[in-house]
Amino acid sequence: MDEKQETSMQILEAASKRFMHYGYNKTAMAEIARDLKMSTGNLYRFFVSKLDIAEAIATKHGDHDHEILVEVIKSKGTAIERLYKLAHTVLTETYNHIAESNKVFEMAQAIISQRPEFANQRLAKERGLIVAILNDGIASGEFREFEDVEWTAEVLQCATMKYRYPQIHHCYNLEYLRKELDGIISHLIHGLAK
Repeated sequence: MDEKQETSMQILEAASKRFMHYGYNKTAMAEIARDLKMSTGNLYRFFVSKLDIAEAIATKHGDHDHEILVEVIKSKGTAIERLYKLAHTVLTETYNHIAESNKVFEMAQAIISQRPEFANQRLAKERGLIVAILNDGIASGEFREFEDVEWTAEVLQCATMKYRYPQIHHCYNLEYLRKELDGIISHLIHGLAK
């Protein structure tokens, strides 16, 4: 890792600590720079805005979460079992991130409202994993053939969107959400079955 990459990582760590303690909205670039004992001008050489820092932090966490989902795809089991596992992993990871701190939710809201393409890219990566499961299920005879596997994956993703966004997590406990998600996946699989 070169010096510039190392400084960028230090900025992300310092900003993450400040965001988690004070919140995204109450953090200023000057405060992040002060924590790092650097000038605000120098901080702007690495990140143009606070939102860019937040997006870089979210990208790092998103990449980690995606690796977890890839492991689900590679795991043993039927396509149906892996579809359940994928949906539950998304729910659990999202729920746990928010349970750590409501400050994560605040940062996520800022990113999604100002950079919707960020969320769309993340959803597209996840949709690719759903496509892989559907194709496996078609090949194994678990699922019927679809005219458009990509569209079917998108519809499945839309049907489980509630479990991907934390706005509703404050209303229910994790066990209830898991039970509800099982019911939805069960009905979806019934529609996919050969």
